[in-house]
Amino acid sequence: MALGKYSRVDGRRQSSSYCSTLTIVGFVALCLVGVWMMTSSSVVPPQNEELSTQEESKTEVKQEVVPETQSRQFEDNPGDLPEDATKGDGTSRDEANSDAQVNQKSNEQATENNTQENQEEQSGDKKDESIDTSQREDGNYRKEDTQSGGSKEEDGKSKPEDEETKPESGDGNSDGKEGNGDNSDALDSEKKSESEDNSSEAKDGDKADGQIEEKVEENQEQSVTDEKTDAQNKDKNTNEVFPDGNQAEILKEAASQAGSFPTQAAESKKEKEAQQSSGSKGGNANGYSWKVCNTTAGPDYIPCLDNLKAIMKLRSRKHYEHRERHCPEEAPTCLVPLPKGYRKPIEWPTSREKIWYYNVPHTLLAEVKGHQNWVKVSGEYLSFPGGGTQFKHGALHYIDTTQEALPDIAWGKRTRVILDVGCGVASFGGYLFDRGVLAMSFAPKDEHEAQVQFALERGIPAISAVMGSQRLPFPGRVFDLVHCARCRVPWHEEGGKLLLELNRVLRPGGYFVWSATPVYRKDAENAGIWKAMSALTEKMCWKLVTINNDTVDETSSAIFLKPTSNECYEKRPANEPPMCKESDDPNAAWSVPLEACLHKVPVGASERGSNLPELWPVRAEKPPYWLQDSQVGVYGKAAPEDFTADYEHWKRVVSKSYLKGMGIKWSAVRNVMDMRAIYGGFAAALKDLNVWVMNVVSVESADTLPIIYERGLFGIYHDWCESFSTYPRTYDLLHADHIFSKVKKRCNIVAVFAEVDRILRPEGKLIVRDDVETINEVENMAKSLQWEVRMTFSKNNEGLLCVEKSMWRPTEVEKVESAFV
Repeated sequence: MALGKYSRVDGRRQSSSYCSTLTIVGFVALCLVGVWMMTSSSVVPPQNEELSTQEESKTEVKQEVVPETQSRQFEDNPGDLPEDATKGDGTSRDEANSDAQVNQKSNEQATENNTQENQEEQSGDKKDESIDTSQREDGNYRKEDTQSGGSKEEDGKSKPEDEETKPESGDGNSDGKEGNGDNSDALDSEKKSESEDNSSEAKDGDKADGQIEEKVEENQEQSVTDEKTDAQNKDKNTNEVFPDGNQAEILKEAASQAGSFPTQAAESKKEKEAQQSSGSKGGNANGYSWKVCNTTAGPDYIPCLDNLKAIMKLRSRKHYEHRERHCPEEAPTCLVPLPKGYRKPIEWPTSREKIWYYNVPHTLLAEVKGHQNWVKVSGEYLSFPGGGTQFKHGALHYIDTTQEALPDIAWGKRTRVILDVGCGVASFGGYLFDRGVLAMSFAPKDEHEAQVQFALERGIPAISAVMGSQRLPFPGRVFDLVHCARCRVPWHEEGGKLLLELNRVLRPGGYFVWSATPVYRKDAENAGIWKAMSALTEKMCWKLVTINNDTVDETSSAIFLKPTSNECYEKRPANEPPMCKESDDPNAAWSVPLEACLHKVPVGASERGSNLPELWPVRAEKPPYWLQDSQVGVYGKAAPEDFTADYEHWKRVVSKSYLKGMGIKWSAVRNVMDMRAIYGGFAAALKDLNVWVMNVVSVESADTLPIIYERGLFGIYHDWCESFSTYPRTYDLLHADHIFSKVKKRCNIVAVFAEVDRILRPEGKLIVRDDVETINEVENMAKSLQWEVRMTFSKNNEGLLCVEKSMWRPTEVEKVESAFV
């Protein structure tokens, strides 16, 4: 029929006699058409068909200015919408014309068509008359089907000149028509097409639209009913969250089986229904009324360390009890305010050298310790030259000279996990990363204001803790080395109680590096301390291996070695310090008072501590030698098999989903916490990234923290019904694997989420894996804090949620009574 357009142009150049001939032929054709129209009301004349096409072409030219994405957004399948919604204004005008206008146009078209065209029309008529009787009963649907078929035929014969005038949106309509094709039952064809589309996207043919939820990084609202367009939109959106086909991987993580993904329309519908049922509108909706904490500590509030009411009731502060944890009876549910001028932290490794001043606006350390290169104020920054009291010329120099003095230390190989006591701003631990070493640094919240906060803001692991009256929150025999550089701890006093606590956490064959003035100064006070320390360490069977004299820093450090057998203990002339009772568990560490006693060294071949662990990084992947097949693991398998299965699981999850499928910029992630670590598989899977992971083992869970340390990682015991011993805004990412559902059985989940808000940085991410009920509860709390929901997913009552913390703070204020005297 495209030839008719061009024959019209040539025809106007012929003689009048030729025109007469054509008129006669056209009249005959018109008669035939009239007879046909009288006998059938189910087929639109081809003349109107071409007219509609011409009008459509004009409309398409006008629509060229419409962006492709906008035009495709409103593409619909003729089986769902009237034809005028898919073909533009041309068809509407055609339907609105009077019979006279139709006849006039028909006469004009008749003069333009040749005999061959009439034959094609008659052939098409016969074909149209063969349409199924069930279709004829629906006049609208028949009309849409016929018009679609006619347009398709004409488009197929168009010349290149006409094709150039068609915008890309026309292709979309053409696609919609091709979806119907010439099939006698277009509805069945549409259903079949829908089924094929779903099958190509699903895995194992599972259509669990009602069970699957998935929210993308940018909320989109689309009123699209074309199944093909829905599938395209879904693919586009899900690729932002799950690139490289990670949809199937998420299913494996959540339910250990494959499943299908819903369309964007289904997701939007489910989300709207969920919001309507829960009344979620953001802000303080969902029944949560958040307020800002009013405390004496302000933006630096740590509930269990700033409980002034409890501290004032202490009978003694001799053993630094006032620096220990004293948690309020009820965990606060208010939100800690942001410091004025707070901004997104500087990324690692630049953060090791400088941080934003207004993020941690404290200058006392710069005034007191600036000459020792701890920290200095540099305009809008706080800079850290990398020095310390004992290593004014830099931590790396100090680290390297220590290994030169004792090569067996072997930083990053034999010595992988260390404890730094009284860490200051943790420059020692910060530069040990360059040697492949993880340092658990700690210092009290004392007059050296914000020293641990400085460390964490720099991207260096640290906690607020003190050598006081209770055991440190670590298992026994886990650290490869313990370090103290001018840490101001009276190790020799009270029978060596504090040094004996270090003996508890130091593994047999581990080193204690003591860099302090008693080692190298000869005045009466220092000489007396050195004499007392020498006597104490000898009774503890610690061997003084060497004294490292640093001529550059003009300091010295003594390096002691813990024994690997009980032979020395048995040969001591006196039981002083005494050996601990057999019932004394060296791994018991949560709120346990200190005991001035020595724990025996394990000697059995299958006992933890009887041998040194594998060298790093082998130890991260290999089950510890002391895990036995007879032991049942957390997941019910033999312990070594459990360990391996857990590691393989988290490697798959991290590589397939977390690193690629959540839109997280991992180069901006430094401080990570696994709130329920089990074997540390999540942290081990991240070991090749420039991050460190604080593995938290709940005091209510199986004690697997020794396994985490054995594989060259570190962590801490904690009860999530209480606040964590860290400053606000100190972690970039929190990972919560089935922790909320467990904790809410014992304590207020709102208080737990307030604690999450406290320790997570603005723009920090929270990844939650839990049952669907808990996921929905956490999601509602996150929305009420105006956090961005980046992704949700659920399958078989298991869910996955990723949210991003906002800068929002409420306007109402709540006074925390425990934070005032």
